[in-house]
Amino acid sequence: MIALRSKREIVKLKAAGRMVAEVLQLVKKNVQPGISTAALDKIAENEILKQGARPAFKGYAGFPATLCTSVNYEIVHGIPSKRRKLLEGDIISIDVGVYLDGYYGDAALTVPVGKVSQEAERLMQVTETSLAKAIECACPGERLYTLSYSVQQYAEKHGFSVVRDFVGHGIGTELHEPPQIPNYGKPGTGLVLKSGMVLAIEPMINQGGPEVEVLADGWTAVTSDRKLSAHFEHTVAVTDNGPLILSQF
Repeated sequence: MIALRSKREIVKLKAAGRMVAEVLQLVKKNVQPGISTAALDKIAENEILKQGARPAFKGYAGFPATLCTSVNYEIVHGIPSKRRKLLEGDIISIDVGVYLDGYYGDAALTVPVGKVSQEAERLMQVTETSLAKAIECACPGERLYTLSYSVQQYAEKHGFSVVRDFVGHGIGTELHEPPQIPNYGKPGTGLVLKSGMVLAIEPMINQGGPEVEVLADGWTAVTSDRKLSAHFEHTVAVTDNGPLILSQF
């Protein structure tokens, strides 16, 4: 069953989403060549705890960290490490969730480390724009897979591929709730969106093919062809006035 959140609940979800946005911006400011992904993770965790919330990912199904830090050909669920130091020209997906006052927030962005290639820049721009196009579809009466198709159509039009092994999700009093939100699909199909639904929409777009592998750590998902991947995510409420981004800075 898909929960329809009240206005009071949306306010609480917006507070969690705002915190996620603030943490992402703080981490983004600290992304530079030479910093370790573990150092970024510590910055995020300290800020979340300082604000009276708790990291949503740490301990979730055994995940060991506050952030998912996925570099270059890593798609999602990269584990922060003291040994992994960022290099000039890398791109890094930073994904963070918080639990605040009974509700979850979840968002992600991909940022450059110093100066990156034109193709890496284009991949990030297309992925972020595909998220914006999906959010535009998050309106009452729209079909879920129209949202999914909007990501697929935009990414493929620009010569990229859509990851099919991982999807977005509902979010609320649990980190992952129904419905699952793929980034591909047939427009005009799927469940009908209703006011009060809250969705974590998260395109994962690859420079090469869509095939995915999971590394020996059991978490880090990478592109099979080891080409670049980018990831952006927002928590979005479906409202009678249209989509409301809850994780906006």
